[in-house]
Amino acid sequence: MQKTKPLTQIKLDTLTATHTGKVRSNFDFGDKLLIVASDRVSAFDVVFDEGIPDKGRILTEISKFWFQNIDVAHHLISTDFDDFPSEVKPYRDILEGRSMLVQKTKPLPVECIVRGYLVGSGWKEYQKSGTVCGAPLPPGLKEASRLAEPIFTPSTKAETGHDENISIEQMKDIIGAELTDILQTRSLDIYSKARDIADKKGIIIADTKFEFGLIDSGVLLIDEVLTPDSSRFWPKDQYEEGKNPPSFDKQIIRDYAAAQDWDKNPPAPPLSDEIIEKTAREYQKIRDILLA
Repeated sequence: MQKTKPLTQIKLDTLTATHTGKVRSNFDFGDKLLIVASDRVSAFDVVFDEGIPDKGRILTEISKFWFQNIDVAHHLISTDFDDFPSEVKPYRDILEGRSMLVQKTKPLPVECIVRGYLVGSGWKEYQKSGTVCGAPLPPGLKEASRLAEPIFTPSTKAETGHDENISIEQMKDIIGAELTDILQTRSLDIYSKARDIADKKGIIIADTKFEFGLIDSGVLLIDEVLTPDSSRFWPKDQYEEGKNPPSFDKQIIRDYAAAQDWDKNPPAPPLSDEIIEKTAREYQKIRDILLA
């Protein structure tokens, strides 16, 4: 039996979210946003009806950890409820622990994916064409092989439907060459720093996704960062080249969904209590390992 009921809808009687995504709801306070992480879960860009207990709190804790431990310009101001705008004070029981007060930016319409290992959709493409997102890789690699150097593979950021992988040249067409170079360099640098931190804790970061936004002074890292929703975490002691290791992330949900007779369009198949509880345990494990 689940100990806590998942919070899948963020409803504040006197406030209206200016944007609601797959997991988060944003509340606008002028030059700041309050980003609230629900317990919703998605796979293949489709949100399930069921949630994962305490997922939003765990994502917020992990994002805070990385924002504080990686030297990069970012949007986080505070996760302390007492620092939040007065308008949200009546909603402490809903918001505390799952919310971030951040600097408002102009989000860039691309997702910055860094892959350090050959897995998932990258492995499937490599088997067919020897490439990942069109980038050629050396022959003879296996599933879960560590890449000689991490690679940057951007994608679109779809408001609805599925994100689509794009080339770096296509990214330049969307946001310009200068911004593309900045985001590529910064994404690879953040991944490298995070990989080293996680390695010391016995965790491999196989791949991850970053988002960035613009302010007058430049580019900020925004949204969540290096969470089980945006990253693939593997235990080092169970890693073996040629096999897809177990993951401390929502791979359980992806694997379950992929095994269903489902076309990856809404509605998503229902999640069993067993899948929900198993996923919740993995989120809790990676939180405890990273924050220890």
